[in-house]
Parts: sequence; structure tokens; C-alpha cells
Amino acid sequence: MKRIILSLLSLTTTLAMAQHDNQAPKYADMITENGLREKLTILSGADMEGRETASPGQKKAAAYIESQFKRFGLLPGNNGSYQMLYPVYQDELTAEKLSINGTAFVWDRDYSISLNNISSGSWTYTSVIFVGYGVVDSVNNINDYTGLDVKGKLVVVLDGNAPGRPADPAPAGGARGRGPRGGPSSAFAKSAAARKAGAAALVIISANFPLATPTETKGRMSLTPAAATNAIPFPIVNASASVGSALLGKVGTAPSDFQDVAKGDHNVNVTISATRTNQVLESSNVIGLLPGTDKKDEYVFLTGHYDHLGKRGNVIWYGADDDGSGSVSVIQMAEAFSKAAREGHGPRRSIVFMTVSGEEKGLLGSQYYSEHPVFPLDKTTVDLNTDMDGRIDTERKLGDTLNYIYVIGHDKLSSDLPVINEAMNNKYTKLTLDYKYDDPTDQNRIYYRSDHYNFAKKGVPILFFYDGMLLADYHKPTDTIEKINFPLMQKRVQLVFYTAWEMANRDDMLKRDTPLNMPNSR
Repeated sequence: MKRIILSLLSLTTTLAMAQHDNQAPKYADMITENGLREKLTILSGADMEGRETASPGQKKAAAYIESQFKRFGLLPGNNGSYQMLYPVYQDELTAEKLSINGTAFVWDRDYSISLNNISSGSWTYTSVIFVGYGVVDSVNNINDYTGLDVKGKLVVVLDGNAPGRPADPAPAGGARGRGPRGGPSSAFAKSAAARKAGAAALVIISANFPLATPTETKGRMSLTPAAATNAIPFPIVNASASVGSALLGKVGTAPSDFQDVAKGDHNVNVTISATRTNQVLESSNVIGLLPGTDKKDEYVFLTGHYDHLGKRGNVIWYGADDDGSGSVSVIQMAEAFSKAAREGHGPRRSIVFMTVSGEEKGLLGSQYYSEHPVFPLDKTTVDLNTDMDGRIDTERKLGDTLNYIYVIGHDKLSSDLPVINEAMNNKYTKLTLDYKYDDPTDQNRIYYRSDHYNFAKKGVPILFFYDGMLLADYHKPTDTIEKINFPLMQKRVQLVFYTAWEMANRDDMLKRDTPLNMPNSR
């Protein structure tokens, strides 16, 4: 009799789980083009001002996401709060000055200084050394420093290269600018040459003034003040022809006007000064929790970053695809899973819906979470991350352009990942799953460049869903909502939903049986 009862219980459980799985399409159908469009219209709208980390626009976006989580009935995911606040440190150039023989020049009209190339202080020079174009090119046997002693001096050079010299080779590298910083006549190379020669500072006379876009006076954000204040004590000033005239004693309107000025010392009094201050800011991750049933102490994470690049003047970087698309994907899946739970089809494992900030600043929000986890990482079965899932890869030349998604991480950390994801795709969405970015030789290093990586570093299996849009409007103000392909985005989000549904309801957590075996750097 006991055996019969156990068999009946087992059969009842099996039938209940089968019925539960059969409900998945009903709730996946809640992920609609209109729902995604409605939410993305708000999140990537002008009112959010580009959602830059620690900005008013980011805080407004966080409040909107929190309101959605509350509306769906999710529980606050951070010990009674929907937001996980964290400190952000950022250096800022709050004062600067360039004067020559007592005449002060105007910021952005006559000169600019990169925050990366100056620290707080004041430097005075009683003479400068003109070095022509300041080019050192060993390949073509060119050295503009020959015969000049510039040690401890302010060096003045012209932008570009002298007429008739060989052109710089074309830059190489990945699509996100990971290659070399330019040839012998680039500003980077001229700075390196001046340093190597012993110069104390560098002025580059350029034709770009007055500047059309204001110089960025804020530095890279960090979770630690020490990293944020790491400055290079070698002032590099980009300056106009007016500054060149004051330095070199010849009136000119373009760098080429100074080509015939004799190299060597010019007696002028120059003062360069700057004040660099460390700002302590605040940002947040937004976390909503859908409690599970019999496995509620195990967790499935659905993540995306809601920050972007903000605005400069009146120009907004809208970030509709990067990563407004991934963020509203998380929100839309939260709505679908929440309704399933209300109707008696809640997940066995708890699902954590987390949108993070600080991704564009170095994966800061997800790093902070991984270092201060609310839910045990060893009980987190998976992180499914969506970062850009609304566009078409403009470089993709295959016939499946309207029916694909790049899936990253399938062969790392857990052998269960591709089995489950591919099964859900084959059963429901039938997208082309492209694994090209899991190639260890991927020059773009995509695996390391979104928030899933901070989970992977802790051993949590991850899948990253990505549209591959690296060129076109990537990191430009033109990344706007009208370029989103909502029918394709809907299918992609449904794939993530089905994958999460299966991972949240299966008997076992995902195995952790595959070493990462990749360089531990972003």
C-alpha cells in the first residue's frame, strides 16, 4: 500500500509539473511588441536625459523601474528596499588656467586639457622649446627632437605632420577601439615622445579651436576613491593658433603657419594651473523579487543595465538599444512571471529581476552587487543577462539577419547551459543561436564586457543575449527607439523567458562543471 501511495504522489507531481510547463506559452505571449515599445518609449525618452550613472536622469529611470516592479507585485529585493544604493567616486576638473606673459586664455575657445593628463597644481615656465611637429618615427628615420635638450621644459609642437612625410598607417583593432592609439603623428605618440625626451609638459597647437563640443571635465567613475584620483602628472594642453602666436612670437591662424619658426627656445612666461576634486556620488541597482515555491532558497537572476551615457549640452545619448532594450526586456519578463505566479503557476525557484547602473562606467553596479550579494551566490543557479537585444547587427552578412541572437557563455561554467537554452529555442522560438563571441580569440572580448561577467567571476553560470550592434549607432546620440526591431526583439525576449522558466522549475540547479579557462580581465 505504501508503495502504491508513493507512486500516486510521484505521478501527481509529474502531471502537475507537466501542466505547469504547458502554461509557459500563455505567459510568454505577454511579451508583446506593444508592451516592449511602451516601456522603451519611456525609458529611452528625453525625460531620462540619457540615464548617466549618478545623474538625475538615472535616478528618474530607477524610480520608473521601481514603480513597474511594485505594480507587478514583486517584493523589494534588497532587504525591504527596491533599490540597492552604492557610492560612486569621480574626479572633476573644477578650475583651470592658461596664461602667457600675463594674458589669460579662454577654456574651449583657446585651449583644453584632458582630465586624464593633469593633476591639481600650478606650473610656471620661463621659456618653451618649439619642436616642430614633435614626431619620432623610427621606421622612416624621422626625429624632430634631434639636437634639442627638452629635459624639464615645456615643449610646443604642431598638430599633424609636416608636408611630404609618410602618412601614418591605418589603425588596427576591434570595433570598440581596442587597437593602437595611432601612428607617429598622433597626439598619443607625440605625448609619448615628449615624455621619453624628458619634457615636463606639452602644448599641441591644433586647428580644432574653438571646440564644437565642450571638453569633458569629469573623469571615469569608480567604486573606490583611490582609483578615481589616479592622475598623470604631465600636463598636455591642446591649444589654438592664438596660443601658438603668443608662444612662438609669430601671428598665425593655423598650425601650418608656424612651420618655418625656428626650433629651440622661446622666451615667454607660461602658467598652467588646475584644480582636480573628487566627487562622492550615489547610484543604484533596482531589484525586484518573485519568491519561489518549494525551491525558494535558490535563485534565477534576470539582469540588464539601465544606465547609458547621459547628455552634453542639449545633446542626449538616448541608449534605446544600449541598454534600454535589455532593461525593458527584464521589466516585461517580470510582468509575465508575476502574472503566472498570481494565477498559480509561480516558479519553484525565486526569480530576481535586477536592473543595474554603472555598466558604461566599468560594470560598477553588478560589481557592487557581486561583492555585496543579497542572495547567496552559491544558491544562484544562473544569471541570464540581456544587454542590447533590439537591433540588427549591421555587419552581419548571413541570411538569418531577422531571426538570430548572439548567445555568449554557452560553453563556460555549466554544461547544462546550451542543453536547456537550445531545447527551449527548438521548442518555441526557433532563432539562430550564434556562438561566435564565445571564441577565445574574439578581439572584441564581449564575454567580459557586460554585467554577467561579475556573476561569472564568482562561479555563477551565465548566458548573455546580445544583438551584436557594435558599429552603426553604438554609443552615439542616434541610438534611438525608431531603430529598434520590435518583432525580432519580442522573439529574443521570449527565448530568455522560456529559458528562465525551465531553469527556475527544473529539479536541480545548474551544474558547475566547466572551468572558465579564459584570461581574467575585462
